[in-house]
Amino acid sequence: MEILLDPNVWIAFAMLTALEIVLGIDNIIFISILVSRLPARLRDKARRLGLGFAMLSRLLLLFTLTWVMGLTADLFSLLGQGISGRDLVLLFGGVFLLYKASHEIFVEVEAREEHGPPPADAAALRASGHMLFWGTIGQIAVIDIVFSLDSVITAVGMVDQIWVMAAAVVASVGVMLMAAKPIGEFVESHPSVKVLALAFLVMVGMALTAEAFDMHVPKGYIYAAMAFSLAVEALNLRARSRRRAKARA
Repeated sequence: MEILLDPNVWIAFAMLTALEIVLGIDNIIFISILVSRLPARLRDKARRLGLGFAMLSRLLLLFTLTWVMGLTADLFSLLGQGISGRDLVLLFGGVFLLYKASHEIFVEVEAREEHGPPPADAAALRASGHMLFWGTIGQIAVIDIVFSLDSVITAVGMVDQIWVMAAAVVASVGVMLMAAKPIGEFVESHPSVKVLALAFLVMVGMALTAEAFDMHVPKGYIYAAMAFSLAVEALNLRARSRRRAKARA
């Protein structure tokens, strides 16, 4: 009870929750874009499962702290560069994110019709939808592990009490659950914002890949670039909205 009345605990909880939410922005964008490929009836379920897996993976990593911190120890050397388990996970996740974001940009900009028309048969359509659903969940699970690893290692460096970390993870995922649907719908309804979000994911993939080789890219630079780009895009959206309003008048 005394711990709960300690203001330092609440400050640490608030700071860590805010940090987890900021670190989870990349995850929300990634989930929103993948979910947009699913039939409308499956999107909410995919968002909940994706974020639920993100919370579960972070909590499991929190309760295996010895293993997590051991991932920072070098496993082998390559060209004089020490490679740890964390480096391998970040490298795999960065390359996967680069490929996926680049592919989605290609589909969005150049190949909207590349998948062809949907199956006409209702049973085939349902089967296709379920295959796409579980494929999407699998991709979300892969990238969740990468983001969770980075998030947990950051949390361990900030807070000593594991229950504070766990509470912050649960609270941040709760906020992300509420934000994921409106963010996803906004991104999906504005193609230019969607391409911009995919470009952000390319930046994040590059940062993860660089981090795997001990070339640290401050997250502040990435988020500042994202904020500036979003501000410019918001002005563009407002200008287009005014032009449409004048055209209707």
